[in-house]
Amino acid sequence: MLYWFIWFGFIAYAAFLAPPDRPETLSLIQNLSTGQWNGINPLIVALFNLMGIWPLIYSAVLYADGRGQRVRAFPFAAGSFAVGAFALLPYLALRKPNPTFIGETSWLIRILDSVWTGRVLLLGAIALLVYGFTQGNWADFVQQWQTSKFIHVMSLDFVALSALFPVLLRDDLARRGLGSRWFWAIALVPLLGPLVYLSVRPPLARATEFATSEAAPETDPEVSLEG
Repeated sequence: MLYWFIWFGFIAYAAFLAPPDRPETLSLIQNLSTGQWNGINPLIVALFNLMGIWPLIYSAVLYADGRGQRVRAFPFAAGSFAVGAFALLPYLALRKPNPTFIGETSWLIRILDSVWTGRVLLLGAIALLVYGFTQGNWADFVQQWQTSKFIHVMSLDFVALSALFPVLLRDDLARRGLGSRWFWAIALVPLLGPLVYLSVRPPLARATEFATSEAAPETDPEVSLEG
């Protein structure tokens, strides 16, 4: 119920309490999407592109988590590329705790599960952060945050995605045989904590094989035929 409450509250805030939309918003989105960044505050460029990295971070845990759920993860993960936390909150409300992984890993899960995917995303995020913080204009960003619905809601969406990731993290740690001692070290560092985790975590295949071997009964090579 908490996630449904946050979801409805987020929608209501974006619709009624956020600053009004600007006529140039559509043009701004088109320019950001096509790489025409001349004249755009680098902080906004960095934020917009980081909002493309966050859905990939979530996808790296969502597809494995969805394997044992009553609802499929795909629609929510795909929707997060367009509307971020607005698409992910219903999944968090509907899912159940799932610390195990059942079945074979698909090609998509193997790609998302690769540490190289995490490392590429980590390098991309660092480059965007350096670009935004060193080249950006904070006074202009604050002014746009106060007057533009798009910038305002996108910023809050970034905060929401950072705050919600730990909900999925504990189960992902358990699926890989990792102790919860790593939980807070990852959860308390927004964006970079999850990306470092994706860059070093053991693959699901290895964790699944380990769990299978642990669960397999031991057989005695010497079988008595008496009795």
